[in-house]
This record gives sequence, structure tokens and C-alpha cells, in this order.
Amino acid sequence: MPVYLIAQLTIHDRAGYSEYEVGFMDILSKYEGKLLSVDESPEVIEGTWDHTRTVLLEFASVFAAKRWYDSAEYQKLGQHRLAASSANFVLIKGQQ
Repeated sequence: MPVYLIAQLTIHDRAGYSEYEVGFMDILSKYEGKLLSVDESPEVIEGTWDHTRTVLLEFASVFAAKRWYDSAEYQKLGQHRLAASSANFVLIKGQQ
């Protein structure tokens, strides 16, 4: 069953965050993740949205998503994201 990772980010250091972006796609691809959307200005139709970036990723399973997230490569790269932004990440299950 596919799962989707939704990331809400508030970027406070664009230069530092760009270090994260440089290696992101290579690692995501290695772990068979798919980048479905990146949006800096989503249309808010209800409530508030205080984040500067929203990202939607797809993985084949929860196991695959966690394998990517927990990998040594992503954790090393993720240090740039942690230093340059704050974020919320959630996994949601897709429909079969």
C-alpha cells in the first residue's frame, strides 16, 4: 500500500537549506521515493498555513519511507535541513 509523507517546513536560512536541496533527489531516488509536489504558496481554502514550503512524497510502503528517512545518507543530509528550518513530517496511508 502506498504511503505519503507530508512535510511542512518553515525555512529561516535559505542558503543553508540549499545545501539540503543539493543532495535530496539522489537520496530520495536511491530509496525509491517519488517527489509529487513542492509548493511555496499553497492555496489555503480553510484555516491558516504558516509554513514557507510544503512537500509531498510517495513511497511504496511505510517500511520504504522509514528506510529512506532512517538511512545514514538522509540523516547526514538532514542536518542541513535541521539547521536551516523547522518542520513537521507525517506519514499517511494511501488507498488500495
